[in-house]
Amino acid sequence: MTQEEFLRIYRFMKSRYGIDMERKKEIMQGRLENYIHVRGYSSFGQYISDVESDITGRLERELVNILTTNHTFFMREFEHFEYMKSVVLPRLKEKEARKRDLCIWCGAASTGQEPYMLAMLLKDYFCLEQDRWDTKVLATDISTEALQQAVDGIYDKEQIEKLPDHWRRRFTHPIGDGMKYEINREIKDEVLFRKLNLMDEFPFKRKMHVVFLRNVMIYFDKKTKNELIRKVYDVMEPGGYLFIGRTETIDRSETPFKLIQPSIFQK
Repeated sequence: MTQEEFLRIYRFMKSRYGIDMERKKEIMQGRLENYIHVRGYSSFGQYISDVESDITGRLERELVNILTTNHTFFMREFEHFEYMKSVVLPRLKEKEARKRDLCIWCGAASTGQEPYMLAMLLKDYFCLEQDRWDTKVLATDISTEALQQAVDGIYDKEQIEKLPDHWRRRFTHPIGDGMKYEINREIKDEVLFRKLNLMDEFPFKRKMHVVFLRNVMIYFDKKTKNELIRKVYDVMEPGGYLFIGRTETIDRSETPFKLIQPSIFQK
C-alpha cells in the first residue's frame, strides 16, 4: 500500500464516517490485503477507485465492515447498567408516569450485546408494568455485518455465561449442541436495529431520554467528537442521560452537558 493509496482510503473513511485512521496504516493494510487479492484487484488504488464509483454502495458497505472494529461483550462496563437501574430508571419512571414512553438509543450497537442488555434491564426493572410502557431500545451502527449478527442474536456459550444467572436463564436459550445460545424473542422484540452513520443528520422524531454512545468516539478526532456531542445534545430530552466509554472523555469547555460522574453526563 503506497502512501497515496493509504491517504485516499483514509480520507474516504474520515469524510464519510468521521473515522480517523491517520496512524493506522498497518492495520488498514492488514485488514484489506487479503480482501483485494481474493477479488482480483491489482492495487489498493484500483480498489478505492471502484469503491468511489460504485453507485450501488455495496463496495462501500464492505469497506466499512472490514475497517470498523466491532469488539464488544456482555457485561462490559456494567457500572453503567447499575446506575441506570438505581438512579436513571426510577427518575424517568416518575417523570414520564403520564406518557409512559421512554426513548433510549444505543448509538454504537455493534453485534448487539449492549442493546440486548439494556432490553433485559428494562424488562427486569418494569416487570409486569412493562406492557403499559413503551421502552423499546433503538440500536444503530454503521456496519451492516455487525447489525446482522445483532439481529440474529446468537452468541457463543462463553459470552452468554458472562450474564447474571437470572438473565441468562430467563432471556436466553441454548441451541444446537448447547455451545451457542440465542436471545429469547421477548427481548429481541424490544430492540430495533437500524443502520446509521453518526456523521449524518439524525432522523429521530422524538427526543431521547437516554443515550449510550460508548467506546466509539475513540475513532474520532477532537473536532469530529465535539460536533457529534453537540448533535447528541440537541436530540436529547432536558434532564436526559448520556453514557460514554469509561476510557473516553468529553471536552467540558465545548459541551453544555453536566458531568454526573466519570463517563456519565446529563443534559
